[in-house]
Amino acid sequence: MPNSSLSLPTSSSYSLLPPLFNSGVSRSCASRKRKPITLNCVNARSLQHTRLRSSAELRIMRVRSSNNEGSSSNVTIREHNEGEEEDISPTPPEKEANSRPRRIALFVEPSPFSWVINYVSGYKNRFQNFIKYLREMGDEVMVVTTHEGLPEEFYGAKLIGSRSFPLPWYRNVPLSLALSPRIISAVATFKPDIIHASSPGIMVFGALLIAKLLSVPIVMSYHTHIPVFWLFGFVEIYCRYIPRYTFSWLVTPMWLVLKFLHRAADLTLVPSVAIANDLEAARVTAANRIRLWNKGVDSESFNPRFRSHEMRLRLSNGEPDRPLIVHVGRLGVEKNLDFLKSVMDRLPEARIAFIGDGPYRAELEQIFHSMPAIFTGMLQGEELSQAYASGDIFVMPSESETLGFVVLEAMSSGLPVVAARAGGIPDIISQEQQGSTGYLYNPGDIDDCLSKLKPLLHDQQLRETIGKAARAEMEKYDWRAATRKVRNEQYNAAIWIWRKKRAQFLRPFQWLLRRPLRSPAVQT
Repeated sequence: MPNSSLSLPTSSSYSLLPPLFNSGVSRSCASRKRKPITLNCVNARSLQHTRLRSSAELRIMRVRSSNNEGSSSNVTIREHNEGEEEDISPTPPEKEANSRPRRIALFVEPSPFSWVINYVSGYKNRFQNFIKYLREMGDEVMVVTTHEGLPEEFYGAKLIGSRSFPLPWYRNVPLSLALSPRIISAVATFKPDIIHASSPGIMVFGALLIAKLLSVPIVMSYHTHIPVFWLFGFVEIYCRYIPRYTFSWLVTPMWLVLKFLHRAADLTLVPSVAIANDLEAARVTAANRIRLWNKGVDSESFNPRFRSHEMRLRLSNGEPDRPLIVHVGRLGVEKNLDFLKSVMDRLPEARIAFIGDGPYRAELEQIFHSMPAIFTGMLQGEELSQAYASGDIFVMPSESETLGFVVLEAMSSGLPVVAARAGGIPDIISQEQQGSTGYLYNPGDIDDCLSKLKPLLHDQQLRETIGKAARAEMEKYDWRAATRKVRNEQYNAAIWIWRKKRAQFLRPFQWLLRRPLRSPAVQT
């Protein structure tokens, strides 16, 4: 039977209702100045009214009706008194329809597509896979990024290039504000349900302004740990990007910039627990607005089956029987790669290969000029997979990794990893996994690093055992699952927080919405 709807006008009383209603509730609506009540019910036979909560809240009456067979249905009546505060709380995130396609605008800087920036980067891999699986899940995606090397199409996502300028002290990284009228108009026409911007950078400011102009939730994902410090009493020891490239006095203003950005965001995504702890300790944003963006790796592309004798010949400078250490990633000064010179000085039997490119390459080649070190430059596709799988050990001396996707890819390729115990690396190789899936050494400690490297260099069985365990561990991580969690959980949480903030902002102005506006007098 179709639903029947009964509307109760304020000028009538409950006693005038059909006999369906109990006569014990015949109180005048008009005398209490109630707004109309609409009741929807199915197979209604007998109704029982129950008043809930206090008068300061919306009154909810639950009505239970039963039919001849004894089945029942629940009906909710909402009534509102004039002067009462209306409940405008948002729907909790678990109530959101996760399957509903969304329109997602991504502001990504630098471009995850550009081959002008010749480096291997987990950041690029993350966003390319993220876009791919968002499209696979049915979402419409717009990507605003720097214009260099922008493809015409990427898995059906709409791509918009913005004019860029080089970072003064890191000229291979183009930046853009992305606030031209063309871009603002394109994003407004797209009508995004949510905006997601990479941070830190310049484009994130444009994304934030556009989100506020369009009244859209904004999520920021934190990818490069620019200011890192340890506080011992009143002494701050500054390191990482800013002190290396400019002056350490810029670190404090940079923290202030990050606080401005991420406190304005509805949610901040971080790649590791260590970075979340750093941001929370620095009070960049509230702890309940920091969420973990799960790691993922393409275990098919990075696989031991890509091991190649020809690639090993190339990487070992024609000496494939020598133990081969490989490093993959952007060749930047912040990666602490010169540390490996001191390590290799004490391992004359080993060879090392650097896969990737970056602004520090020429300097590194000078540092390693007297050693049998190979610099391959940028490798992609199957060549990159072969380079990983053809090594014996992967080494990561960087102390500034927010996660370290190249470590994930090396482990997926079946290589034992020796890495600095810093940044997000301990999220990949935990204390419990020490010696089973890889090794961590104390940052800057050459002796500790060598104590982990030497047994692996001279024991093939140990290398194979740890490599297999690392591969098995990486098979647990999947880009599709990581994307689904961001889409269905993190984005819902951001929308929930945004609605809550909007409700709190509008609450003092609710009386304006209810106050009747007088029409101007008509002059006759």
